[in-house]
Amino acid sequence: MKRNTVSSRSVKLGKRSLLKRDILRDKQLYIMFAPFMLWYVLFYYFPMYGILAAFKDYQPYVGVWASEWVGLDNFIEFFTGPYAFRIIRNTVLINIYSVIFVFPASIILALLMNELQSKKFKTAVQTVSYLPYFISTVVVAGLVITFLSPTAGIVNVVIEKLGFEKIYFLTKPQYFRTIYILMTMWQSVGFGTIIYTSALCAVDSELYEAASIDGAGRWKKLLKITIPGIMPTIAIMLIIRIGGMMTVGAETIILLYQPITYETADVISSYVYRSGLEEMNYSYATAVDLFNGIIALILVAISNTISKRIGDVSIW
Repeated sequence: MKRNTVSSRSVKLGKRSLLKRDILRDKQLYIMFAPFMLWYVLFYYFPMYGILAAFKDYQPYVGVWASEWVGLDNFIEFFTGPYAFRIIRNTVLINIYSVIFVFPASIILALLMNELQSKKFKTAVQTVSYLPYFISTVVVAGLVITFLSPTAGIVNVVIEKLGFEKIYFLTKPQYFRTIYILMTMWQSVGFGTIIYTSALCAVDSELYEAASIDGAGRWKKLLKITIPGIMPTIAIMLIIRIGGMMTVGAETIILLYQPITYETADVISSYVYRSGLEEMNYSYATAVDLFNGIIALILVAISNTISKRIGDVSIW
């Protein structure tokens, strides 16, 4: 018994000494990491105690702890309300469309740029495709509103020249999802190619040389070498994307939607914004957002498990 106690103590001391040695060896990296860790603690982990508001009738003047406990009443109110099905449906549909159209677009663009022979042209394409990502969402939404304006918007000018009547796209619920997906694609696809371009650089060039000797053309190289080479990266990015299936950028939605388009445009994040900040129903908004977070965690776990079993690639 004493031997086991002594051995366990020695193991603990050994781990402590190793940890101390690692910290001293990599102290510069830890110093660089400290501000980011502090930022996450202050703005992500510390506010987590506010989750309690979802189970209380939160009153700002008494605080979270002193507010009355109501249990699951806020969740019941949401699921029995008239908007639960609508906002969940819209959130899921917009994210499914994003996975189908936006997610592969970055991969396709990276593969196309990888085939370019001219370095100057490749650099120009990369620069032009990356630029929209660095433009403010407010500016991008303003451009979309201007382009689709029923009076002087370039889209309606072309429609009128073709002999058709002008369309006020942003007041038509049936057009909103398409507008949102196209805007998101234009703004984010270029930046998304950075990840896949980096993954393409890691593919062994000797494989292409061997394939050329065997007589393989570009198409076969793409299917047999390039895509399998970046498949682990695609799998990881897909897991992350599926994890965000219940999350849609509230900023873009709020800038583009109107009450008349709520039927197809209103999503969980925009509904939380309206309920919490505009209507000041903080407990209810926290409950809805907590539900959203739980579903996102479940989706990440499921997609990670499936990816690990099928392709032996996972986040954990």
